[in-house]
Amino acid sequence: MAQALALNAIDGIFSYAGRTDSPRAQPMPTRVGGFGGVQGLIQWLKVERISHVIDATHPFAQQISAHVMTACSTLHLPLLALERPPWENMFSVRWFRYPDFESLVLALPKSATRIFLAIGRSPLHYFTAQPQHIYLVRLVDPPRGPLPLPNTHVVVGQGPFSETQEAQLMQVHAIQALVVKNSGGTGGKAKLHAAEQLDLPVYIVERPTISGPRTVVSEVNDVLRWLAHH
Repeated sequence: MAQALALNAIDGIFSYAGRTDSPRAQPMPTRVGGFGGVQGLIQWLKVERISHVIDATHPFAQQISAHVMTACSTLHLPLLALERPPWENMFSVRWFRYPDFESLVLALPKSATRIFLAIGRSPLHYFTAQPQHIYLVRLVDPPRGPLPLPNTHVVVGQGPFSETQEAQLMQVHAIQALVVKNSGGTGGKAKLHAAEQLDLPVYIVERPTISGPRTVVSEVNDVLRWLAHH
């Protein structure tokens, strides 16, 4: 999306949450970090004289999406959400879907299992309820402190990864099950194809429902059309 805005000479600011140490460079002015809640966001939008807002954050980033809706409603700013379509069960009948991490963790096997957690760091604490498993955790940045799980091996890397890379990683660590968030899009599909190839069960937590006054599109061209319309 940033590339499309830059190619069309559309003035804008790209905002990163600041959760990774080395975010990818973008072809437009960039800021990194939080806003200080809704009031901080409202003030920033005023200072920067923002006229349109595009919420292209992660599908699981509920808080910032809620804050953006409130801020745009307060300032009467046009708001559009660019959201990756969720993954449908097109891969394997061994997909097990859950509405939240609590129910997913309870559904994991009771006997010790080698599980690949491809979910980032934030939800790891849920899995302390099942400490008997051996967890493989992939993070974008090296952890700054101990993880909450006892039997954990960390690999550091930033995707996208190929299906071959994902299958090799799972084979090297003798993975028996995969846990993912339904982030959607094409970048993360490789691990799902690899799990299918290796006949592994996939435990997937569904994305939260974000409801409110916003229009949702799934293609960058839809964003450009929306901007042109406004």
